[in-house]
Amino acid sequence: MRHTFLFFLIITLSLVSCRKDFDTIPSKGQLEFSKSTVYLDTVFTNVGSSTYMLKVYNRSSDDITIPSIALGKGANSKYRLMVDGMTGQDGNDPDNIGDGKFFENVELLAHDSLFVFIEETADIADANPADMLYTDQILFDSGSLQQKVDLVTLIQDAVFLYPERTPDGNGGYIYEHLQIGSDPGNTIYGFFLSHTDPINGDELHFTKDKPYVIYGYAAVPPNETLIIDKGARIHFHDQAGIIVANTGSIQVNGEASATDALENEVIFEGDRLEPGFSDTPGQWGTILLTQGSTNNIFNHATIKNSSVGIFIQGQDATTVQIKNTKIYNSANVGILARTGKVSGENIVINKAGQFALACTLGGSYDFKHCTFTNYWTGSSRQSPAVLLDNTFNDGTTLFVADLVQANFANCIIFGSNNIEIGLNKNALEDFNYNIHHCLIRFNDSGNQFSSNPLYDFADTPANPNNNVISYYLTFNDPKFKNTAKNDLHIQTGSAAIGKGDTAIVVPTDADGKPRTASPPDVGAYIVTP
Repeated sequence: MRHTFLFFLIITLSLVSCRKDFDTIPSKGQLEFSKSTVYLDTVFTNVGSSTYMLKVYNRSSDDITIPSIALGKGANSKYRLMVDGMTGQDGNDPDNIGDGKFFENVELLAHDSLFVFIEETADIADANPADMLYTDQILFDSGSLQQKVDLVTLIQDAVFLYPERTPDGNGGYIYEHLQIGSDPGNTIYGFFLSHTDPINGDELHFTKDKPYVIYGYAAVPPNETLIIDKGARIHFHDQAGIIVANTGSIQVNGEASATDALENEVIFEGDRLEPGFSDTPGQWGTILLTQGSTNNIFNHATIKNSSVGIFIQGQDATTVQIKNTKIYNSANVGILARTGKVSGENIVINKAGQFALACTLGGSYDFKHCTFTNYWTGSSRQSPAVLLDNTFNDGTTLFVADLVQANFANCIIFGSNNIEIGLNKNALEDFNYNIHHCLIRFNDSGNQFSSNPLYDFADTPANPNNNVISYYLTFNDPKFKNTAKNDLHIQTGSAAIGKGDTAIVVPTDADGKPRTASPPDVGAYIVTP
């Protein structure tokens, strides 16, 4: 019996090893596609696109051969393809490996599919001047059986800011770095902005004429001011950001916008513009206000997808002014301050890996009509949305400084955790805070904070008129419109409606709409239907 089995096994293997490829018939023009048009997302001139995918289906019962797959603009096309791992043939010599422009006799089995991967390499000069689009087609077969898939890319001209490089004499380069602090060995990949750059001109004045793409850290020199006009768009490459040096300043001069395009807002985000990266945290570094920077202003700015939105490392005698500013999807912290001085109005922060707002090592803070929330979903989050702390531990030393003041008036402090405010006091220094007319999520179901006087949120002379959520019920729900999409507008039925202090009112909300209700709604937005 054993010998009989081996005999049949040998015969079977012999038949399989001698089997020829499937017989195929030419395509009949009945291919189906996952998309009729492939929109490759916006790219900057001189920067190639990411790779996009098209799936091609053979729904028939026949094994087919597609006689040709080619780009409409042929060898001159600024797109290139890869079909099921193949780069194609030279159109004039099928024996030569191609560059993704032409493919011949591509087999596709019955009820099967193949993948076409698409990249774009066009420059601004290749785009249509009327709409800045670069287009082409993928042509499947020819003549009466030809089928087409359109390719469309929006190309933007941009101002590129990056560290200089010089040859090192060994075939490589030495890249420009910035020294951080007094230690010469503490450097970061970056460069100083200049008024007289030979290519970009005045780099200390960002306009809305072109987007800005920053590689490394762009530093504002001492005694200089980076002015950013309304409507400007600033994009950061991986681990890039802005540093404001000692005695330097940044002034972000956005204004309220009339449409969802946020035409007057100043937007800081990463340089990956594909839809899949629109809400991905940690794509770039931070806007760093170093010790001694001065007269820093943010108005109508959106800061998204950074590691830390704004990092404040102490101040001079001036106060950082942050108004009508939204900070979303920070991998670590939305606003991180160490001995900072901040005045904030209509600030909206959501989705941070740790804290929406962290006021550490003391400082002085005054927030009115702000919405500090944290509906982070990237991982498990233990930290509260807002932290007040008069200490900082660098891993070896505990530093302590006065929390001179931390005022929260007409604010919302909320999120997906039960406890969304954290207070950490070291008795060696002052710890002063005043929270009033605020809606706070504080569900101390385990009574772990019941004996801690810092968390006595009852109406007292020090903390009057708090509206604290001790348990989660619908009647004290802020009813945000869509926390998953960072839409923190409050809706009808919100517990934030009409709970504000009439003596402390910011005249307009974060959208520029007038606050006319008395008492006002708490948080950064007035109620919307």
